[in-house]
Order: sequence, then C-alpha cells, then structure tokens
Amino acid sequence: MQTEEEILKIKKVKNTAVRTVVLRHLLNQEKAQSLKDIENALAYTDRSSIFRTLKTFEENKIIHSIEDGSGMTKYAVCAEGCNCDPKDLHYHFYCSNCNKTFCLFDLPVPKLELPKNFKLQQANMVVKGLCDNCNK
Repeated sequence: MQTEEEILKIKKVKNTAVRTVVLRHLLNQEKAQSLKDIENALAYTDRSSIFRTLKTFEENKIIHSIEDGSGMTKYAVCAEGCNCDPKDLHYHFYCSNCNKTFCLFDLPVPKLELPKNFKLQQANMVVKGLCDNCNK
C-alpha cells in the first residue's frame, strides 16, 4: 500500500499538512466518508480546508465521490492505478441499516454502448441492502 506522500507525489499534488492528514484518514477507512465524518474525525482541522482538500483530491483523481442516495456525498480513495476513466468505474454498496457506503472494487461497471457522440463522464452504480455486520 502506498503512503500518503507517495500518492501525492505520483498525482503531482503539493504535499501539505492538511492534505496528508485528510488522505491518511481516508486511507485508514474501510468505508466511504462524508465531509461530516471527516470533520468529526479531524476535529482540529478547519472545515473549509478539508473541503478544499477533498475537491483538490477529486480533481487530481486521488479520491472519487459517491452519491449513494443518503443525501450526503461520500468520498473514498481511488484504487492504485485508477485514473477515474470509464474502465475504472465500480459498484458501491450502501447499507440501509448503518448508512455506510463501501467501494466494491472487484465489481466493475459493465461497459456501456452509448449513442453516437455521447460521452460518459460519470456513472453512479449503488447497490443497497445490509452489510455483513448488520446482516448478522
């Protein structure tokens, strides 16, 4: 697994203290995080700094955002080698009991044949149900 510093260097993003802390937090999570989740975990970090960092990470394809139907955008670190191209898209699982969202990296979104001159920019593939913890 790559370190925060290695990821930022590969993606050519300037390393700052806030970026390192936010990326470290996201790397240590098993589920996608909302802005509120990150704020709560990093209580001593300014909300606007966290938000700007997330936007920078998203623009530089370090993280991807997920609209899981909960009303809050969630963020997760992209898999190593991901460029957020259509081939990198994968399903997400939203637990309707605990409200956690998980990336299902091993389940790629099937290739779509779009009409002529259409260009895919984003796909939102969310499966809903009970996670392994809530299903016990």
